[in-house]
Amino acid sequence: MMSLIVFSSIIIGGWLSSKLCSRFGVPSIVGMVVWGIIMGFHLNGYLPPTLAKIEPYLKSFALVVILLRASLGLNRQSDKQASKTAMLMSFIPCIFEGIALSIIFHFILGFSWNVSGLSAFMLAAVSPAIIVPSMLKLKDKGFGNKNDVPTIILAGASVDNIFAIAVFSFFLSIATVGELPLILSILSIPYSLIVGIIPGILAGNALVALFNKKHKLFIATIKTIILLIVSLLLVELGNIVHSVALLGVMATGFIILKKEEEIAHQTANNLSKIWIVAEIILFVLIGLTVDPILALTTGFFGLIIIIVGLLFRSIGVYLSTKDSSLTKNEKIFCAIAYVPKATVQAALGGVALSSGIAEGGTILALAVLAILFTAPIGLMGINYSEKHLLTSE
Repeated sequence: MMSLIVFSSIIIGGWLSSKLCSRFGVPSIVGMVVWGIIMGFHLNGYLPPTLAKIEPYLKSFALVVILLRASLGLNRQSDKQASKTAMLMSFIPCIFEGIALSIIFHFILGFSWNVSGLSAFMLAAVSPAIIVPSMLKLKDKGFGNKNDVPTIILAGASVDNIFAIAVFSFFLSIATVGELPLILSILSIPYSLIVGIIPGILAGNALVALFNKKHKLFIATIKTIILLIVSLLLVELGNIVHSVALLGVMATGFIILKKEEEIAHQTANNLSKIWIVAEIILFVLIGLTVDPILALTTGFFGLIIIIVGLLFRSIGVYLSTKDSSLTKNEKIFCAIAYVPKATVQAALGGVALSSGIAEGGTILALAVLAILFTAPIGLMGINYSEKHLLTSE
């Protein structure tokens, strides 16, 4: 009974707080996260056992929904035109931020290189759960479509966090006692990517064949449900074989988009409706994991570290877009759009601590501070700069 009450509070309170924030011109996500923090104080960090067990699955479901929306909602022609810039945006900004933060953690905070690397790339990941919906809204409103700005950011951000997670996993494996030897840890990166993407490609082709063969039987809603089930199974498979399963989920969407664009856009439209609830669940749960007092222990210095990382990320964005057809204002917008951090930090912030790494408490505090600082500021920056930096069609 208690689990039902708490879950209902997450949905109702998250929705009401998001509407309240929107009414005053504040991004709705801020209301959801703040409501989660309030609930966390009220529950004293305690979740009913039933809800605690399904919390990771709820987060995974929300991430699957948003990544499917990203892969299915692209325009194929636009994707080709913007592919080079999007590819560069997928890893160059993340590498710049990750290297800069690694140096800071090692020489200023005294972390080992391995711990510095896992801390840096955990912080460096952008949040697709914030960026992707924002870019999809921009595409719908026609802002930046001339030079495919939303498509570039959407595609780049979707892969950016996966790249960051892969590097984080590499450093974690060599920083944790008793884990894989160095050479095997290095090989684990391409292994996790390849083993993650192949099942997604196979699943995408199988779904296309199934939908074509039974096109009269499967209406768009049924196709969406089947796609979600298959995607969740891919995530579970990834957990078993230790692969980057989210990349496989996106691969499934890309295959469907490539071979059956009409089906892709139908399911993307249905997923946008599911996202209304999934978004509330995801960000209220993120708020529940946040301990503002712990974040404050890192103080002003922690905030400076995050800002320096963002400055180097912006340099990476500039280099990624330097030779593109984007205007100066559009390049600035790309840098702003790459500010928000939330989902990866919420998911991985406590991993170092739970793995027995001595600096785990500091790493968790920095993750929490990054969420509280960059998520609302980044989203407000996107919302308030779109009309000034992008042209509409």
